[in-house]
Amino acid sequence: MIDNKDKILCAVADLFLKYGIRSVSMDDIARNLGISKKTIYQFFADKNDLVEQVADLLIKQRMCEYDTGIKNAGNAIEELFAVSKLVRKHFTELNPALLYDVQKYYLKAWDQFIKYENDVVYHSVVNNIERGIEEGYFRPEINARVLARIRVEQIHVSFDERVFPKDQFDFKEVQIQLFDHYVHGLLTNAGLELYKKYQKQNDE
Repeated sequence: MIDNKDKILCAVADLFLKYGIRSVSMDDIARNLGISKKTIYQFFADKNDLVEQVADLLIKQRMCEYDTGIKNAGNAIEELFAVSKLVRKHFTELNPALLYDVQKYYLKAWDQFIKYENDVVYHSVVNNIERGIEEGYFRPEINARVLARIRVEQIHVSFDERVFPKDQFDFKEVQIQLFDHYVHGLLTNAGLELYKKYQKQNDE
């Protein structure tokens, strides 16, 4: 039986990732976890509180995965390729309904995601660009802070149904196309060759 807060959070995160948030009721959560709603309410005030804590958990998990990929990278291109793989992995696992639900109905949790992107993602992108320029793999004329802001805004706009209506665009494909466009705008010839090398090694 799942009967402590951390286990409940992890299990609920899996449900939200698979089905979205609005379609998963507190009754559904209790039934899937094999516990009573009373047990859930011992740890969480209401569904809003649960969503916000799940958002915090998912952000911390993503930060840990990205930090590991960055620390293990021998150069900016390898770092970029590691991030590329994680982007594909995360958006393959994610039901787009989760982000649409958070954006529309759980504004405090959405603010957590936006803060993470504006702070953590932004500074990570700046550091990667500056590293790539120093190593000669990224174009030297690039302004790291400008491109990092553009990358963060790319992420934001990909969630906007006015720009990418979910009945017309595949969410994962939008993410991959935007990321690939961003990457190829950075690379020098040497950077492009090294990036292709990592892609080939991964395909073998």
